[in-house]
Amino acid sequence: MDLPTGRPEPYAPAMTDVLRRGRASLAFGFFAQGVAFALLVTRIPAIQDRYGVPDALLPVFLAAVPILAGVGSVVSERLVRRVRPSRLLRWSQPVVLLALLGVGAGDRVAVLAVALAVFGLAVGALDASMNMLGVSLQRAYGRSIMLGFHAAYSLGGILGASLAWAGAHWDLALWVSYLPVVLLLPAALVGSRWYVDGDRGGVAGAEAAGSGGGGGVGFKVLLPLCLVMTFAYIGDSTVSNWSAKYLQDVLGSSEQLATVPYNVYMVTTLVGRAVGDFGVRRFGAVAVVRGGAVVAAGGFAVVASAPGAWVGMLGFTLLGLGLCVLVPQTFAAAGRLAAERDGRPGASDAAVARLNVFNYVGFLIGSPLVGALGDAWSYRGAMLVPMVLVLVTVVYARSFEGRPDRYGGGHERPRTADVGRGSNGL
Repeated sequence: MDLPTGRPEPYAPAMTDVLRRGRASLAFGFFAQGVAFALLVTRIPAIQDRYGVPDALLPVFLAAVPILAGVGSVVSERLVRRVRPSRLLRWSQPVVLLALLGVGAGDRVAVLAVALAVFGLAVGALDASMNMLGVSLQRAYGRSIMLGFHAAYSLGGILGASLAWAGAHWDLALWVSYLPVVLLLPAALVGSRWYVDGDRGGVAGAEAAGSGGGGGVGFKVLLPLCLVMTFAYIGDSTVSNWSAKYLQDVLGSSEQLATVPYNVYMVTTLVGRAVGDFGVRRFGAVAVVRGGAVVAAGGFAVVASAPGAWVGMLGFTLLGLGLCVLVPQTFAAAGRLAAERDGRPGASDAAVARLNVFNYVGFLIGSPLVGALGDAWSYRGAMLVPMVLVLVTVVYARSFEGRPDRYGGGHERPRTADVGRGSNGL
């Protein structure tokens, strides 16, 4: 690993350990969030049954979570002007896990509403702060590592979905299905001791960044990346919400086979992210993003034209390999763009928080959009809409390229000797 320059040689091994511990602990944070989110979304039928939520009211509850998460992300942009992102992450993750336990343990609709509201607000701050730390650690490393964090999230999602399947298969009570969270909670708290704020200079630097009344990179500059983030999550929510119905109702598969595409999608997402950082280092972010967009568009085309279930599953496999690189690289590009245009501490954090809102915008738009088009037109035709939107990413691919002396194609050198201190003072 390339070490930051400018420090006396005796400090190098210690600094290497700080970065490695920070990277491992943040990866576990991504993993824990993947487990928690999968446990929530894959047990929605059980949640509805436990609380007696009517079908007409269920979409309100489901939409409230991403809306409040967007609010939490906006608030986090303000908070990181006063506290380090590592501290925000340290306390938002336990709140998310406790809120999930509240969802499993409650017995009244009012309790469910409060638990989901807390979950949504906290998950917005959690998603934003996790990606802030990931972007700053990548800058400190001087090479692409962002996809690896999101691979850990995918791995957690697979585990969480598997635990949810086991709970449904053995007809376990909802609170029993959520008991793994009891193990994740102390592990996340212990791991948070080694979070590293990358190249942030601490709270004083954060206050300096916020003293100008907002500053940072404007929305117009971030707009291409915001659109890419939205389109990526429209594609992702299409797979998560409609793959089973599409395979069964349109392609004529069995009910059991219809559960396979999303699992295949998650596995190929994990594989793509696990190797994606090597692709960025070798070919550059622009080429990887373009390739991912083309593969994802091809996946939607295969799904839309598939004559049967097995060809449809091939399309969902391509979707996992293509979409998986877009979101991590979009966060990385936003942080890099902010650092290039505004060198103040915290500028990158503000850009990541703003961009994170469009995660939820895409999630909110994707499922209703495909459903409305499917009912009014056809579900095959509806699959062409996210295909076209994902292809638009190719037009914006240049937004992922940094300056020649920056990390944009996998060639940036560490920019500062001050890697930052961990949240425990390292």
